[in-house]
Amino acid sequence: HTNFVHHKCSVQVSSNGAAASGEVVQTGATALDPQQQQQQQQPNAWQVIKGVLFRIFIIWAISSWFRRGPSTPDPSTPAGAPRLPSRNLFPKDTLMDLYVYISENEIFTDFNNTEALFWYQQDLVYGDWTTGESGDGCYEHYQELDLSESVKQNGSTYIHIYFTKSGFHPDPKRKGQYRRLSTVHSTRMLNKYKRRKFLKTKNLLTGETEADPEMIKRAESHGPVEIISHWHPNLTINMVDDHTAWVKGSVPPPLDQHVKFDAVSGDYYPIVYFNDYWNLQKDYYPINDTLQNLPLRLTYCPLSLWRWQLYAAQSARSPWNFLADDTYEQSDEDQDSVKVALLETNPYLLGLTIVVSIVHSIFEFLAFKNDIQFWNSRQSLEGLSVRSIIFGVFQSLVVLLYILDNETNFVVQVSVFIGLLIDFWKITKVMDVRLDRENRIAGIFPRLIFKDKSTYVDSSTKIYDDMAFKYLSWLLYPLFGCYAVYSLLYVEHKGWYSWVLSMLYGFLLTFGFITMTPQLFINYKMKSVAHLPWRMLTYKALNTFIDDLFAFVIKMPMMYRIGCLRDDVVFFIYLYQRWIYRVDPNRVNEFGTSGVERSKDSPAQPAAGDTTAAITDKSEGEKKND
Repeated sequence: HTNFVHHKCSVQVSSNGAAASGEVVQTGATALDPQQQQQQQQPNAWQVIKGVLFRIFIIWAISSWFRRGPSTPDPSTPAGAPRLPSRNLFPKDTLMDLYVYISENEIFTDFNNTEALFWYQQDLVYGDWTTGESGDGCYEHYQELDLSESVKQNGSTYIHIYFTKSGFHPDPKRKGQYRRLSTVHSTRMLNKYKRRKFLKTKNLLTGETEADPEMIKRAESHGPVEIISHWHPNLTINMVDDHTAWVKGSVPPPLDQHVKFDAVSGDYYPIVYFNDYWNLQKDYYPINDTLQNLPLRLTYCPLSLWRWQLYAAQSARSPWNFLADDTYEQSDEDQDSVKVALLETNPYLLGLTIVVSIVHSIFEFLAFKNDIQFWNSRQSLEGLSVRSIIFGVFQSLVVLLYILDNETNFVVQVSVFIGLLIDFWKITKVMDVRLDRENRIAGIFPRLIFKDKSTYVDSSTKIYDDMAFKYLSWLLYPLFGCYAVYSLLYVEHKGWYSWVLSMLYGFLLTFGFITMTPQLFINYKMKSVAHLPWRMLTYKALNTFIDDLFAFVIKMPMMYRIGCLRDDVVFFIYLYQRWIYRVDPNRVNEFGTSGVERSKDSPAQPAAGDTTAAITDKSEGEKKND
């Protein structure tokens, strides 16, 4: 199922992670235009939490495999000499001054320019958690910045932070007032560049579109992808309250990117961290000619080591930068759902969600494992709908082509592709596949020959399967035609290829559950359900029930809730069939054998009246396998 949640909230969060009531300051522009809002569909928090847990497991597995080796020896020390632990250059309770400069230059040298000085705060105490306006060690400063023409034209603006010990100045030219070991400096770009994509869609019959004419003109002049500078009015400056005896070269990643050592003394500077974790992507707005100034609210707060480690781990990028930048932007959009869930969800419900997410992931893995085991050990196809397996390959292929056409997240593309490969593998288990090298295609490529297996043709299953799909076609073909006409008349598309894919995808999403009914028909005709992979079905059903629970707890479209319920209805019919079709020793089990066949193959064949005893009096291992 595809489900989306549109969050409408505006929050401001303090630097130490606590949510504070208030509104994010915005002026002059909206975050997204209507066309972009339609294109950017965000997954709900339930899906994202499952994805985050899976990614945490993958990152842990990869980092465990590629564990960092011994550090490179420092050339300044004797070979093999152990490195000594270092200390923080700013001891506990050091009295500090804060200098904040705003400039359009990445390297700042104009210390005498009073207009560049945004904030000057004296007598800050390093590691103090009791002073400040709210008694939590935090200080805040708000000011509106004048917007230059270069910044309006997609230019950049930088913030330069200097912490000096009391009595010192950050300007290196001031002799006697500047000291290198008493000055901590950090720089960051304030604006953020984001891609804005414009999809040229239109009604294929009339050629008309509902897109904004101004956006169409910009797409024609700038192309389908435009890089636009965005602004967020809130930023937090954290100084980590840490006095760990770090050893140079042994700081674990991603913390090693933030701990800076002095080349001469070997000690490390206090960690200055720009915290924008709680700045939601939807609160950024584009910088354009309609703006005259930019609001900026800076907050200084101390930060504990363990909380900084959480922020650093969440904000770190993978060292394998083979993914495109737009994939990272999609990851940022996904993380927004997690942040909103953390801010708005009841803590008890959030804890329950995490626990159930772990259980859900375990069930998904077990369902996958048992599905592979079932088809790998299957000896007979009696009672199984081969046509449903073939139709499942078609479904997976349509989904893969659709997400490729819509440039979906790379992780989703890989997962769907792996599912398609598994469906292709199932084809080799339900049909005889061989290469015909005599009748080649165009005289070059061997021809693939598909043939039904004998266990499927010789049984009554093929007759029932063909009969079920014949009855099903009477319902599906009219629905398919009506949906195709509706999609062509009322939905805009990029082209005819996109129309075919979106129409097929939408139809399968809406009516795809009907393809589960042929198996119900075969069960009804054979009066048996022993041939079904019940372990896999049970795990999938439990996952569906979990989806049902959160479909009504978390905000999501009604169509998704209906989709979860209709799958439950089909599974309850399976359970009803399992109840009415009781144990029968003559029926074929999931391994293609029956109790009667086992009794015939045994050395000592029992009497006719002892058939039941021969079946029930099995070893514990056989009973467990059954």
